[in-house]
Amino acid sequence: MRASNIRVGKQKRNKTPRAYISGLPPSWEVYIISAAMSKSGTLDLASGVGGKIEKKEVLSAVEKYEKYHACDGEAEEERKANYIDMVNKYYDLATSFYEYGWGESFHFAPRWKGESLRESIKRHEHFLALQLGVKQGQKILDVGCGIGGPLREIAKFSGAYVTGINNNEYQVARGKELNRIGRINNTCNYVKADFMSMPFADDSFDGIFAIEATCHAPNVFDCYKEIFRVLKPGQYFANYEWCITDFFDHNNSNHRRIKREVELGNGLPDIRSMGECIEALKHAGFEIIWDKDIAIDSPLPWYLPLDKSHFSLSNVRVTAFGRFFTRNMVKILERVGLAPEGSQKVQAILEQNADALVEGGKEGIFTPLYFFLARKPAAIDPLT
Repeated sequence: MRASNIRVGKQKRNKTPRAYISGLPPSWEVYIISAAMSKSGTLDLASGVGGKIEKKEVLSAVEKYEKYHACDGEAEEERKANYIDMVNKYYDLATSFYEYGWGESFHFAPRWKGESLRESIKRHEHFLALQLGVKQGQKILDVGCGIGGPLREIAKFSGAYVTGINNNEYQVARGKELNRIGRINNTCNYVKADFMSMPFADDSFDGIFAIEATCHAPNVFDCYKEIFRVLKPGQYFANYEWCITDFFDHNNSNHRRIKREVELGNGLPDIRSMGECIEALKHAGFEIIWDKDIAIDSPLPWYLPLDKSHFSLSNVRVTAFGRFFTRNMVKILERVGLAPEGSQKVQAILEQNADALVEGGKEGIFTPLYFFLARKPAAIDPLT
């Protein structure tokens, strides 16, 4: 069903306005609205906006975050120099929106026809675990673990002990609470720290993975070098990286605009090319086993959940109607004081980001699914 056949409006019944979608059966209307307001509903969303930021400081935090993405070269250098503050502000502001719309795993996935978004995300995580060769009882590290959706799934799938490292206090606290709810504390834990300087001894982990997280690093070589340090010799690092593709044209103003909006909407200092990532891996000491933009072979486009022309009953919150509903609920909740001032600005940034991601995907200039599997050599030359 195409979004062009769906219209959102108001209908009066006993003088009480309500949202409706013309062209859909009444039972579907009830399903859509109840789905939008169910688990982790709008009140939970509103109360979570700002994370660990004082509610009265949310608006000023949004404004400071936006300044990191001013359209000039100095802003890019400031983003890299202050990446900890920038990324923390981003995730404090955006996490409740992510969880509300996307669930516990904040990443994209290649998707088969007939497969739900949730199913594709789980399969994507299982694929990564299989590529790493994760075995029961091994110690695995999730670099930039978010609120721990992939961490929990891979621990349950493999029986490994998975540690997540994350520098955002709110996400770490939320991840621990979800571990408690899922009764998975025995095999999953979190360390609050910067993945550019990890508090682990050399050669600590049997495998390391990152899912759309190391794109936040201010220097990709330094990031990969630190991962190399804590990985045991002979073991593997698997990563899904956000990258611009060979179709990106630095002289194309529209391409630059899309890139800038994606950076703003995702707390990124810069978006690198696939070639830059491979060179950084080699320079850090890794052997490249294989690499590929796996978005290319996906039967359904990775950006489909964000495409406003697409409608899905199974994930209504990210559809055009879901965005309309969320936008207006956040507006009301902010107006009556249940959501902090600045919540609407966060929601607007994320909507603009969603549209930019779709544009970047359709133009073929951006991918969130550049996968590589790299190995730390078993024997390290002490002179290197």
